[in-house]
Amino acid sequence: MTSSSPGDAGRLDPAGVADVLALLRAAAAADGVRPVSEETELRLQHGGPPGGRDLLLRDDDGAPAGYARFEGGDGTGDAAAELVVAPDRRRRGVGRALLTRLEELAGSRPLRVWAHGDLPGSAELVRPRGYERARVLLQMRRPLDGADAARRPRVPEGVRVEPFRAGRDEEAWLAVNARAFATHPEQGGWTIEDLRVREGEPWFDPEGFLLAWRGEPGAGGRLLGYHWTKVHPPGDEGPEAVGEVYVLGIDPEAQGGGLGRALTDLGLAHLASRGVTSVLLYVEEDNAAAVALYERSGFRRHAVDVSWRRPAG
Repeated sequence: MTSSSPGDAGRLDPAGVADVLALLRAAAAADGVRPVSEETELRLQHGGPPGGRDLLLRDDDGAPAGYARFEGGDGTGDAAAELVVAPDRRRRGVGRALLTRLEELAGSRPLRVWAHGDLPGSAELVRPRGYERARVLLQMRRPLDGADAARRPRVPEGVRVEPFRAGRDEEAWLAVNARAFATHPEQGGWTIEDLRVREGEPWFDPEGFLLAWRGEPGAGGRLLGYHWTKVHPPGDEGPEAVGEVYVLGIDPEAQGGGLGRALTDLGLAHLASRGVTSVLLYVEEDNAAAVALYERSGFRRHAVDVSWRRPAG
């Protein structure tokens, strides 16, 4: 049997975190997609901003049956959440119990719930409760080969590209990231804490975090853009290691000169040199121009994440 309601806390204890991580791995293996975002997984392990809570529902024997992450922010606007049910505990009311508690935490505010992989069970859970599809994020992939590793694209005159240097480049990167993603606060609102958490992750590789400068870095030079790549280990995004265009950003004042394409090619060359044979990226489904650009570059749609929204009420 399963407990009727989840326990929630600002932060789970280490045993609870370990149980949830094991649950996430089991769900990923069963469904073929990561059940929660990287951001949620990092906040599970390291904590997050005020207004966030972890929800853990256990069976009567103590085994984890489901997990959810609630992001309440400053108490205004939409609340956000993600949830996952253990594969062997599905269709037993676990998802309903988690969603009910998330709605209680959101109160009268709108609530957005991400469904990774757009699996049928997600729609079956939320649609009867008045949720509607509000946002669709595509995961696109393309193969990498020797030709990618051999690429040596030309960068604009006077621009130098070199790896990120921890302790020197954080503030410059945060400033450009905020300008490049001014209309996307999920990315553009990153703080120094968000960046440092990722610098401490096992996958972080400064050699794959490429920064384009005009002038001398750390001595008055200006950061124009960057391509941050990532390598997912086997079992994370599939049975083999997979590369990712983690974040690609160009300062608005530096756009239009070919720097974005050059940084893209340099990042793909780096990933290919690391031995990965495929690369993924995420893009908004309604960004038709970007989707078309990536398709011309050989990317194809691989998976879909959907944000379901319950209006205020």
